Amino acid sequence: MADLPAPMGESTVFLAHLDHLSRVAPVDRPVLIIGERGTGKELSAARVHFLSRRWSGPFIKFNCAALPESLLEAELFGVEPGAFTGAAKRRQGRFELADGGTLFLDEIGNAGLAVQEKVLRAIEYGEFERLGGTDTLKVSVRVVAATNRDLPSEAEAGRFREDLLDRLAFDVLTLPPLRARSGDVMLLADHFGREMAGDLGWKAFPGFTAAAQAMLDAYRWPGNVRELKNVVERAVAHWPEEAKAIDRVQFDPFESPFRPTHAPGVKRENGGTETIAVAAAVVHATQALPDDFKSAVAAFESDLLARALGEARHNQRVAARRLGLGYHQFRNTLRKHNLLPARDRGDL
Repeated sequence: MADLPAPMGESTVFLAHLDHLSRVAPVDRPVLIIGERGTGKELSAARVHFLSRRWSGPFIKFNCAALPESLLEAELFGVEPGAFTGAAKRRQGRFELADGGTLFLDEIGNAGLAVQEKVLRAIEYGEFERLGGTDTLKVSVRVVAATNRDLPSEAEAGRFREDLLDRLAFDVLTLPPLRARSGDVMLLADHFGREMAGDLGWKAFPGFTAAAQAMLDAYRWPGNVRELKNVVERAVAHWPEEAKAIDRVQFDPFESPFRPTHAPGVKRENGGTETIAVAAAVVHATQALPDDFKSAVAAFESDLLARALGEARHNQRVAARRLGLGYHQFRNTLRKHNLLPARDRGDL
């Protein structure tokens, strides 16, 4: 396990996940890992392998979403010469390479039904044939699969084999998202910050100011730990004073007043200012001057926010881009006008 990063987290839900993982790892049966993007599914799969009796065997990783269906079977089960145009020699598949060890199938929900059937047979009986071959090969492989999809719903819809789901789900490890891991954000942020400071040759990592820490803690982290690592490394790389605590955090690297958008009918060369100017011109041409300037401006701003949300189908990031605002700026403005959904009102 020398090359495997140590698990990092002190929250109750994360420690419970590690405890569950350590109990299932020694049991030589399939495991299904479920989690949002960036939660660490591959790292969890590696820990399952290295905590198992197969730790000295190969740990083979394969992303089922990386190839079209026509090539997926060949990559998993191997190819015999002449199986298809260009197949000049025999090639082993991932199941053969993982013999005696563990095969990690990431994004298993992307595999087609035909491939799923062969995967089921390989798990159930340890048998398969190479593409274009007739000889039955036998292997001893533990399969650990991962997905960010709701596989029971996929099975009900006929997009995933129920018998394969039953076999994979001997035990299911569900990774908690970062937003549910109370206290872990700053623990991880400090770790990533120190690593980045070292990469940049800094004498020490100065940490984050209280304001920056509050921003990091309040963010929802849809990309989870992977996104946090990017945000922290970007903050360190952009900070000009290595001896002073970091006070600036950029969550969206695409945020710019010059970002091209495709809002119909409006050329957004200057962020949201042109949209507002166009709307203001319409108001000026059709309405009399208001008696209460502040109330009129507030009503106009509230209407713009509501319209942007409606056009973006209540996707706040898309709506923010439509108006040329940063995500957090947009959410703060929603809060000011009492337009923030009730479920999000405690997030800022």
